[in-house]
Amino acid sequence: MVDTLCFNGLNARNGQYLVPAMPAAQVARLARGEPLDPKELQALQRRLRHSRNVQFGPVEGVDPKALDQTGWGVIFPHAKAGTDAAKRQGAIRAALEPLIALRRGQASGKDARFFRIFDDVKGAWRPDDTKRKWLQRQGAASSGPANPEKVPYYLLIVAAPTVIDFRPQSLLDVQYAVGRIDFETVVEYARYAESVVAAEQGKGLALPRTAGFFGARSQNDASTLLSSEHLASPLAKWAGEKWAGWTVQAGVGEGAKKSTLTDWLGAGKTPSLLFTASHGMGFPCGDAKQRAHQGALLCSDWPGPVDWDKEIPQDFYLAADDLGADARLHGLIAFNFACFGGGTPQRDTFSKQATGGPTDIANAPFVARLPQRMLSHPGGGALAVIGHIDRAWGYSFLTDDGSHRGRQTRQLEVFQSTLQRLVDGHPVGSALEYFNQRYAELATDLTDVLEEAEYGEAVEDWDLATLWTAQNDARGYAILGDPAVRLM
Repeated sequence: MVDTLCFNGLNARNGQYLVPAMPAAQVARLARGEPLDPKELQALQRRLRHSRNVQFGPVEGVDPKALDQTGWGVIFPHAKAGTDAAKRQGAIRAALEPLIALRRGQASGKDARFFRIFDDVKGAWRPDDTKRKWLQRQGAASSGPANPEKVPYYLLIVAAPTVIDFRPQSLLDVQYAVGRIDFETVVEYARYAESVVAAEQGKGLALPRTAGFFGARSQNDASTLLSSEHLASPLAKWAGEKWAGWTVQAGVGEGAKKSTLTDWLGAGKTPSLLFTASHGMGFPCGDAKQRAHQGALLCSDWPGPVDWDKEIPQDFYLAADDLGADARLHGLIAFNFACFGGGTPQRDTFSKQATGGPTDIANAPFVARLPQRMLSHPGGGALAVIGHIDRAWGYSFLTDDGSHRGRQTRQLEVFQSTLQRLVDGHPVGSALEYFNQRYAELATDLTDVLEEAEYGEAVEDWDLATLWTAQNDARGYAILGDPAVRLM
């Protein structure tokens, strides 16, 4: 029987795992020490109760595909007039005006309240805001389905995580469909806005109905063995059988080289939908390459931990600076299952549980450079990238089969449902609701199991450990880009 859990993510400087394989008993001890925030748990439980009666997302009767029913809003952080921050924010808003104008026309046709720019005294995100405080200031409930008469369902945060942290984004995402854009230059904001507008207006975009499934695998590496054989490969097979009219290409195992990804993203070969499963690259706090390469996608070029236990060269992974001027990303929606594939928080919550005190992963939280480059590419950007904030956790797509500890079966319904919604024309924010629902269910289940253990009931370490890792995984998914974009 298996009683050890393997985790995703590789330290680029020494070739070692960011988190070593751990016995289930040790992971279970970490789980017992991590009670969920009571207010957050209440919100998740309310969502769960509501979803059992009606479809989760906006209030009943609202079509999540129709922006004139769901609404669309953009959230800017508070910036004091006359400061450099305010001047830069003004320039960013001007750069985003083509996208803002497009969404204004789509969302406000039936009700002007369904389009909102949250940048005034009441609407702008303040430094001390929480999800609850901000929603209360807008006159909206902090739990329950989204009511676009109060706050639009689709919300785009325009801010670095140093200004509006990742946590409020994940908490808002329990109720709303939330995305974020954060770029280094104003030009990149303009490129992204122009890319979305051009895609939705059909200007120069003719991507084929092609989906690419990429699953890296290296020798003697349990994590990529799991993600390639039990996630990327079966998803590709399922999509090939189910999606009539689509071409499904799979690069799994030996076929998941770095050259495969660069070829797929080259001229004339870009899929409409890309799913990747791999290790995400990690770097020590303050490392010179951390901001540029953290969350980059490790490919099958890496021989594995036995044959290569030293610094990982860029030849083995796809980073932002590998996407040259000849890359073609316009119209793409990507889903990258990888540690730090979406971004990196400042504090390491895992280490806090493991060592008793928080440690810093980075000097400040940041959005991963690879999705930034994908969204703002000068040749036309991707429409959205779904990625992980913090670590991607193994066993999130496997479940115990009920016979005995260590025997696992695939559990791909959440991934399949999200991808199916994208293919059916749902905006990416609506498609990702399945992961929000999974987070609500797992968080509630975990709390129940921990309460049973506290009252003396026997709880298997394996059951607790796998439930805890699955909950952490579901919590970490985030949208980079406008949550209202959809496959073109």
